Amino acid sequence: MGETIRVGVSACLLGEPVRYDGGHKRDAYVVETLGKFFEFVPVCPEAECGLGVPREPMRLVGDPAAPRLVTTKTGQDLTDRMRAWAARRVRELAAEDLRGFIFKAKSPSSGMTRVKVYNEKGSPAERGVGLFARAFMDAFPLLPVEDEGRLHDARLRENFIERIFTLNRWRAALAGDGRTSLLARLVAFTASHKLLLMSHSPDLARQLGRLAAEAKNWPADGLQRSYETVLMRALALPATPAKHANVLEHVAGYFKKHIDAEDKAELRDIIHAYRTGLTPLVVPATLCAHYARKFRVDYLLSQYYLHPHPVELKLRNHV
Repeated sequence: MGETIRVGVSACLLGEPVRYDGGHKRDAYVVETLGKFFEFVPVCPEAECGLGVPREPMRLVGDPAAPRLVTTKTGQDLTDRMRAWAARRVRELAAEDLRGFIFKAKSPSSGMTRVKVYNEKGSPAERGVGLFARAFMDAFPLLPVEDEGRLHDARLRENFIERIFTLNRWRAALAGDGRTSLLARLVAFTASHKLLLMSHSPDLARQLGRLAAEAKNWPADGLQRSYETVLMRALALPATPAKHANVLEHVAGYFKKHIDAEDKAELRDIIHAYRTGLTPLVVPATLCAHYARKFRVDYLLSQYYLHPHPVELKLRNHV
């Protein structure tokens, strides 16, 4: 399926029997669909920090901003143990060159959002973050992260996977082949991702364009950090139907000398149908890709906007 894309994942989602009761939470979408494209690096905080399987259940208690990790029956406080392990594990994961992480939803160690935190009266509030998830996200703030529950949302799923593939292309561009300068690689990457970035944030797309244009004035390390920061900030912003439709109308302008009035009207109507929620993005995007190939519009053929991820993932099929 092409190059290896390494993604961290909560081990139980792969079917590994590491949960407190000796069970697992195998997620078919993660294993059977994403597993075709990603090489997973499994992590189970509780098992890896030596708590064993099976083990006493635990939960977060106290201040949601700085909760304690406590077992539910004996009240053993495992906070310091988990934090010390998480700090070591995060350093190890830095060497794995990950492109993202899929966490176990609602886990007191691995939940990335809306984890229950119990007050002194035993009442929960869904305002916490798992201790390992917090350590990971603090260490790698630009990496795409999601949990398996949020991946059931079509738009969140599409955004997450698009960020992973784009980040992988960016890191590949940085690595290069030794025959092309960093400046040339950065300019080429920016040019081929222009429309994709416009669908997320026209303003940040322009900012990246300026960074590329001024690249020769930057030290290499500073340029790479600044560029990746803006790139991932842009991709984290939702690509809304309105922004997609604006990009598609821009793309349609490249065909005005190639298609007749009837085909222009059809393309315009299809883009409008997408903008108003009547058809999925795959419909106008596929038609635009067809015209780009048919009429050999080289600029569009170079744009990852028309093929940002493998078609087998069916990410643009939702309305």
